[in-house]
Amino acid sequence: MKDVQKLRDIRAWIQKELESSASFWLKYGMDPEHGGVYTCLDRTGVRFSTDKSVWMQGRCGWIYAYLCHVYGVREDWLRASKSCLDFMEAHCINREAGDRMYFTVTADGKPLRQRRYCFSEDFYTQANAEYYALTGDKACLERARRAYDLVWQLNNGLIQDPTGMGPKTIPETRTGRSLGDPMIYLNVTAIMRRCDPERAELYDQRAQACIDTILKYHHKPELKCTLETVGPNGEFMSDISAGRFVNPGHDIECSWFLLEEANRRNDPDLRAKAMEIFDMAIERGWDKEYGGVLYFVDCMGFPPEAYEHDMKLWWPHNESMIASLMMYRDSGDEKYLEWFYKIIDYCKTYFADPECGEWYGYLRRDGKPTQPACKGCTFKGPFHVPRALIMTDQLLGEVLGE
Repeated sequence: MKDVQKLRDIRAWIQKELESSASFWLKYGMDPEHGGVYTCLDRTGVRFSTDKSVWMQGRCGWIYAYLCHVYGVREDWLRASKSCLDFMEAHCINREAGDRMYFTVTADGKPLRQRRYCFSEDFYTQANAEYYALTGDKACLERARRAYDLVWQLNNGLIQDPTGMGPKTIPETRTGRSLGDPMIYLNVTAIMRRCDPERAELYDQRAQACIDTILKYHHKPELKCTLETVGPNGEFMSDISAGRFVNPGHDIECSWFLLEEANRRNDPDLRAKAMEIFDMAIERGWDKEYGGVLYFVDCMGFPPEAYEHDMKLWWPHNESMIASLMMYRDSGDEKYLEWFYKIIDYCKTYFADPECGEWYGYLRRDGKPTQPACKGCTFKGPFHVPRALIMTDQLLGEVLGE
């Protein structure tokens, strides 16, 4: 049985951590001169690089608009969101290459790096959609729709990439599928459906296509995992490291994306699949010696190629918080509540920083922060931590009936 007081205490801690995280980035990250957000910050909030991550402009733009959506509009949150949206519009779009977006830019917005995949566009889409839903700004809705459709065309090979970069590997030698494309697009689709209900039928169709891709090609019950990379027809490429690659955090994040969709359509089979994906990922990814979720795992037990494979990163733990509690809410199965407690205990012990605020990004396998410790970088900003805290706050309210 659930311990009501324990859950209330956890919820109070989560609310405190959310205020800490949201305030940390407003205080140290926002750029009052050029707009947008800096994310390369050390433990105390001191900036160690002025280059800006385009992913984080979109993610920050979304998170502060979403905070307003959930808790009510605060002017500092709204300003932060608008600042990131304006910065992206002015500096982060390669207008000469079909409106593909950059990966990094300088402090004042000069382009530095373009990458093949479409995650900058994904996060730009969700930020504009959320801001539109909050403010009614139709220009943001049109931007979100255009970028959303562009990503669909690129992910499905309907157009040539206008950057001209081509695939990462020589296609005559090897092609394949990446789990990140359909799973992130599924989440963006859920945001678009909520913010733009006029096109609900389109969003339903594309959500189904993402689900089909994930379950048909990537999820491998016979291997007890969901693979990050597979052949074009879902082939298990057992003879190469990339083909055996499992990212437990991705799988766990994917599981709650699927569960949200299952709940929306009241689909018990999809709900069961989502829980199966979580069960396999947390069992394979949990470090039984030190605790926490390992970053990468080889599904056949070979040494993972990535040197950071046994580190503990913030975001798989954030996704595990959401997924375990959502599954407990929906199933009542105590094993998910036990996972939630275990994950919260780990995060509270190792990731949270009550002295300086926000969470560490990178821990060694034994749970100690890498040194010098950082709170943000090109890949970490105001997104996974506050999203997990917002969602677990809301989920705990539902579990407690409060």
